[in-house]
Amino acid sequence: MSATLTESAVFSPRLRALSAGMIALSTLVAFEYLAVATAMPVVGRELDGYHLYGLAFSGGLAAGVIATVVGGRWSDAKGPRAPLWTGVAAFMGGLLIAGTAPTMEVFLAGRFIQGLGGGLFNVALYVLVAQVYPAQAHPRVFSLLAAAWVLPSVVGPAITGIVAEQLSWRWVFLGVPVLAAPAALVLWRGLPRGTAPPAGADGNRDFVPALVWGAVAAVGAALLQYGSGTSWPGSSLAIVGLVLLALALPRLLPPGTLRAARGLPAVVALRGLAAGAFFATEVFVPLTLTSERGLSPAQAGIALTGGALAWSLGSWIQGRGSFGRATVLRVGTALIAAGIAVTALAVFESVPVLAAFAGWVLAGLGVGLVYPTLSVLVLELSAPGEEGRNSASLAIGESVFSIVAVAATGAIFAGFGGTPAVYLACFGLLVVMAGTGAAVAGRFDHAR
Repeated sequence: MSATLTESAVFSPRLRALSAGMIALSTLVAFEYLAVATAMPVVGRELDGYHLYGLAFSGGLAAGVIATVVGGRWSDAKGPRAPLWTGVAAFMGGLLIAGTAPTMEVFLAGRFIQGLGGGLFNVALYVLVAQVYPAQAHPRVFSLLAAAWVLPSVVGPAITGIVAEQLSWRWVFLGVPVLAAPAALVLWRGLPRGTAPPAGADGNRDFVPALVWGAVAAVGAALLQYGSGTSWPGSSLAIVGLVLLALALPRLLPPGTLRAARGLPAVVALRGLAAGAFFATEVFVPLTLTSERGLSPAQAGIALTGGALAWSLGSWIQGRGSFGRATVLRVGTALIAAGIAVTALAVFESVPVLAAFAGWVLAGLGVGLVYPTLSVLVLELSAPGEEGRNSASLAIGESVFSIVAVAATGAIFAGFGGTPAVYLACFGLLVVMAGTGAAVAGRFDHAR
């Protein structure tokens, strides 16, 4: 009965266009996020920009961290409308700049603007959900937004490869704004007018310090990502990045996040632990299957597709609200840890390669359970007028924890070589990370 009421609330006549517009735009953002990695080798070759290759990723990431901080405070102070549309415009503008770039430097500028737009758009969506949808519909809404990543995960890389080879890499970037325009129109038609900030909201009270520390964190994250896994002087950049992150994070995350204090800090910490373990492992899954088991990249990609489909299934299960949240979070993080452990067994020739596929499906199912649940909790644990800053904290924690996990495992791999023992050490570190999430999964239960 409750699932039926939730479904009708999300797609009621009043909210149908808004829901459709959010899902459509989220799908396009996901497609572009996944397409860049596929298209970048061609971009680097044609623009003679291999020396700036890493900045195409780290620059967009740094911009996203800054925009997330700005968007959270802006949404709390003025409501989500302005940051939402600014984000959409910047995202599409960045794509147009990147798609028409004559040089790699111009392309990087487009990627930076695109990152700004994506950060503003994503955090404004959280505030919009909090203000417009009834609380009982939040699990279903976040389930649908998570499912918006499934189709791009399945067909995005293949479509990108075909477009880049048969037409031009430029259409990978120029085609999305064409599709995003009607999606934005649908969203605009469905957006209610009552999206002003709540009475007493003051998102500007620490705007400048937050912006400064957001920029410090962004630079730190970019340096860590750029410098990890390389010899001196690259490793020195990674150390500087770690120091900057250590200084900035306590100012950007809820107090007690790094020790998973009860309530909102535990929610933010758990998102980071789950994301870091999952996404860092995702880097190693195709590498392990191709280098250790002799699979082709296309065959290895099937494992990632299975994980994406399982993610959607997990999101659907939690959206029905059949289980308590503590149970969902404990089971979800335990599945991530177990899935990574099973996937790691692929380094042994005696273990069937299908074990890796099964393991990654388990991990995908676990992260599908965890992600939307934490999105719902961060809104529930936020006072009126704080949804933006807390949603920004959730996104920043996710990004930074993931970067640190990827950097740590990448440094181990680069430093000791791709032997089975090194693979197992990297996977083992990520199992511990996910297991730590399972240990703190019940600490969200705290009165606001």
